[in-house]
Amino acid sequence: MMHDNFSVNFSLKGITSILIGLYIFGAGYAIKFILDGFLIDNNVVGMLSAELLEMVIFLLAFLVFLFSSLAFLFRGKRLAKRFQYLLWNQKTKVAFWKYFVCITIIFLMLFLLMKYGYIDFITPSFLISYGFLLLIFKNKAPKNYLILPGIAFTLAILCFLIPSYWYASLSILGIAHITYGVVVKN
Repeated sequence: MMHDNFSVNFSLKGITSILIGLYIFGAGYAIKFILDGFLIDNNVVGMLSAELLEMVIFLLAFLVFLFSSLAFLFRGKRLAKRFQYLLWNQKTKVAFWKYFVCITIIFLMLFLLMKYGYIDFITPSFLISYGFLLLIFKNKAPKNYLILPGIAFTLAILCFLIPSYWYASLSILGIAHITYGVVVKN
């Protein structure tokens, strides 16, 4: 019997959502810590140049997406082994390329916003594009899955209105992922 592993591999259930939430929460905290240290006298981070600081923050964002992608991959490999089916079939290959293109567009957009000085729009743009990414990979998910994109869109609106709300928004998104992973299990 052929198993539709796309819906199993690319889902935010259980540990995958918890890990993604921890990565978002941790990266938000690290970015806040770095930015606060940059503004404080006699702090090691304060000695960095602005360009190096931007690269470190961009690297943190890249690591979040890398580790999140690896969480999907390892969960998919574990489930493929348990159900004894191929991890990579036509649907998962197409989904991988859609995911890769979406992530590339998100990073390009964030890079351009940072390069041209639109710092206040980085977090809201990320939240909107992340919400759309979640909607693109919905794949017959229950209605409670729509909570995560809804939270991302709501937080994006708040960040547009209150730019200093970026750290709280990332924290709330991370906590929402963790909560979703705990509530919606395999």
